Formats: sequence, C-alpha cells, structure tokens
Amino acid sequence: MAGAASVLSDDSTISRIDRRLYKVERVLALVSGLAVFSLMILAVVSVSGRNFFNNPLPGYVDWIEQAMPLIAFMGVSYAQRDGGHIRMDIVVGALKGRFLWAAEFLTTFAILILMILMVWGSWAHFSRSFDFGSPLWSRDSSMDIALPLWPAKLLAPVAFGVLCLRLSLQVWGYARAFVQGAETPVAVPLVMDAATQALMEAEHVSGRDE
Repeated sequence: MAGAASVLSDDSTISRIDRRLYKVERVLALVSGLAVFSLMILAVVSVSGRNFFNNPLPGYVDWIEQAMPLIAFMGVSYAQRDGGHIRMDIVVGALKGRFLWAAEFLTTFAILILMILMVWGSWAHFSRSFDFGSPLWSRDSSMDIALPLWPAKLLAPVAFGVLCLRLSLQVWGYARAFVQGAETPVAVPLVMDAATQALMEAEHVSGRDE
C-alpha cells in the first residue's frame, strides 16, 4: 500500500497546469463532501419523519441513488493527484531513479488507457438515458418519485474525464523525470517515508504548515 505523498511545484509549464487542474479537483472533492453531508441531513429528516410523524421522506432511496456518483467519483482525481489511492508497491517502492519513473510511467499509462475506455463506456450509458424529446430529457427515472437518472449518469464521464486529464499530466511528469533523470520531479506524487509523513501530519495538526 502506498504511503502519503507530496507533490512538488516550480515555475515550469507542467507545474502551472498541475496547480490549475488541482483547483478544479479540489472543487469536485468539495462537492463530493457536501453530497455526503447532504445524505446525512436527508437521513435525519427521513428517520425523524418516520419516528415522529409516521411519514418518512418520500424518495429517500431515489435521492441516495442520485448522490452516489457524487460520492464515489467526484473526488477520485483529487486523490490521484495527491497519491491517496491504495496500491501495492512492493516492487515499485524498491526502485530508484529512472527505473522508478519508468515503472510509474507504465502503470500510470495503463490506468490512463483504462479510464479512457471508462469515459467512453460511461458516456454511452449516459447517452442511452438522455433524450431531448422525453419528459425531463430522460428515457428512464427512479422507481419511487421518478427522478430523471441522466444527471447522475453524466457525473461518471465528467469525473473520469477529469481523472484522464490528471493521469495524462502524470504520464507527462514521469516521462519528463525519466528523460531528465530527476530525483524529485514536479507534478507527480512522491512517496514519503513514515518519519516524514508523521512530521507533516504533526505540522498540519499544529497549524504550522499554513
């Protein structure tokens, strides 16, 4: 499993693009967090209505279905940028220098190809649901209160598209590091050891990293 990672910055083109894309990813991650908070509020309203008024929130399950893509997908690129996804790095973690960047390039490029296919498949899934000529532009709807499903289905290709941009940037970063033989490249997550990770967490808690 990968440890915590840091992403370095400088005045290069790739680093400027990284920082701009990171702003978009942070907004999407915030939206995902707000979706989680909203579901908590809906749960309180639904349970309170059932217990006190014998009238739970209509369409509670339908709203959960609509919010699930927000929770599951919108923060995935944010986590990828900071190296937050769980992975097995028994082999990669032992590599150094160009061997490490070559391995990171190959694995990241493979993920990029997979995500491009996911964008294509999820967009096709959205297209089957969306129709300008149908009520609420939707060919299908939720079972209880008939919410249109195409907005939720659209979130998947959007989130995966942003992730493809992030992966493309990281492929560029690893290729650049391989060619230059850089020890600490920018715009890619650098895995930290346990001591450095603990120090950064302590600084974050104490507020000294601001």
